[in-house]
Amino acid sequence: MPATRNSKPAPRSSGAGEAGEIWPVLLVFVLLAVWSAAAVAYFYRQGFLLYYGDAEAHLNIARRIVDSRTPGYDQIGTVWLPLLHVLLIPFARVNHLWQSGLAAAFPSAAAFVLAGTFLFAAVRRIFASTAAAGAAAAIFALNPNLLYLQSTAMSEPLFLATLMGLLYFTVRFGRNPWWGSLGGAALACLAGTLARYEGWFLIPFGTLYVLCTGQHQRWRKALVFGAIASLGPLYWLAHNWWCCGSWLAFFSGPYSAKAIQGHARYPGEGDWGKAWLYFRTAARLTAGAPLAALGLAGAAVALVRKAFWPLLLLLLPPLFYVWSIHSAGTPIFVPDLWPHSYYNTRYGLALLPAAAFAAAALALVAPQRARAATGAVLALAASAPWLIHPGPENWITWKESQVNSEARRAWTRQAAEFLRGRYRPGSGIITTAGDLTGIFRTMGLPLKEVLSNDNWPLWPAAVARPGLFLWEEWAVVTGGDRVQTALNWGFRDGPHYRLEKTIIVKGAPVLEIYRRTAPLAGAPPGPSAPENAHENSFYEGARRPERLSAHVGRGRARR
Repeated sequence: MPATRNSKPAPRSSGAGEAGEIWPVLLVFVLLAVWSAAAVAYFYRQGFLLYYGDAEAHLNIARRIVDSRTPGYDQIGTVWLPLLHVLLIPFARVNHLWQSGLAAAFPSAAAFVLAGTFLFAAVRRIFASTAAAGAAAAIFALNPNLLYLQSTAMSEPLFLATLMGLLYFTVRFGRNPWWGSLGGAALACLAGTLARYEGWFLIPFGTLYVLCTGQHQRWRKALVFGAIASLGPLYWLAHNWWCCGSWLAFFSGPYSAKAIQGHARYPGEGDWGKAWLYFRTAARLTAGAPLAALGLAGAAVALVRKAFWPLLLLLLPPLFYVWSIHSAGTPIFVPDLWPHSYYNTRYGLALLPAAAFAAAALALVAPQRARAATGAVLALAASAPWLIHPGPENWITWKESQVNSEARRAWTRQAAEFLRGRYRPGSGIITTAGDLTGIFRTMGLPLKEVLSNDNWPLWPAAVARPGLFLWEEWAVVTGGDRVQTALNWGFRDGPHYRLEKTIIVKGAPVLEIYRRTAPLAGAPPGPSAPENAHENSFYEGARRPERLSAHVGRGRARR
């Protein structure tokens, strides 16, 4: 594999030497931080932070690790990789930040700033041009689709930060293969494997690059890089086995992308041509057609400058997504192509770093004195679609979140308003997890008040033997779910629940809210069980795993 260190970079411009590198980088870091904060403030004021259902889910997963009937490590789950959830915990545990959704923005915004800073520093080293580096960072940072994602609890910005870190440290290693750069590259790759699965795809390529550029002890260095980077996948395989009894539960389990997709066919499945068509359409809509053209032209310049490794590395995530559409049950739907809807359009942003890098290389074609102005023109040209048609309606990542969340936001608001004035602390709610958790976040209700299918073995016992273990005063169900089935059993033998509220929203399952009408037969003396259940030894004992094992069996949670 060609190595960046073997190329002969052009002489550095004035002020771009090693001694002067830190100040431009710090300036870019500060500018990106201010820009990121302004974007977060805008989306927060508009109430957009949790439009994505996945953003709501990521935030609530982090919350239930510290606030749940069964808090702790198991709440991390088994499908989504854990790094984002861990980073969200300090913010999600603060009630105001969690309830308002503002907690969602902190890790993603920080990742956006780091990604832009690493991109600037890497391009500056590769092309020995501050103007080209500034153009790349500006193209990256001015993209409104990315600006929206970096204001939400989505994992794409976090992965971009790890990818840009890997780019920066491998470029440093290619020119001076010392252990510090190797360690930085390995840790960046490791973080990427814990952020998104495309990070796993990078490991063999990064290892081969280190092997080709390591000079002295290159086999040893490649082994060290591969071993450190592989810790993430190895840990996640072991975690899935521990929690679910299957190493591959994240890939083929009941909550995996394959299971969600089921047997439904989609465009691009088993068809490389359509897989590429749908990905490149999403990339055009997220990155913009002008940037696509600039990127193609700039790629030729980058290749002439022998920037082989940076181009290859930045093109690996797009290749991964095309492969995923073809073979891994991961569709992308865009409004321009059948079925003319929105789903996973944000995956098109995987091409943004490569396009920004390549387009920035065009600044090198201009005379030295004109490079700064050329870089500014490149950034403006790449941003032309958003400048000509400003507003969220033209930002496809926002539009997808808005269209796909209308029904969910409507019934979440109605359910929260209904329960807020009626729920008594300590009385308990039984429900399923997923989107319904947004109701309780909107209420500001601690999740320890809610019994859901994330609480093993309490929830399985309650729905399997409601006559023994269902004590909650309220139930929030969607038509036909397991909680409603348990309530139906209770109509005969108890406990008895009365339908209090039905919420019907177009395009969404019917939501029903029930309230218990009488205490459970054989309940302890005193007020109805829900009022004092949290103080009653019988109630507490019923929720100890050893009391439930005879009814639901032993084992780990199946999430």
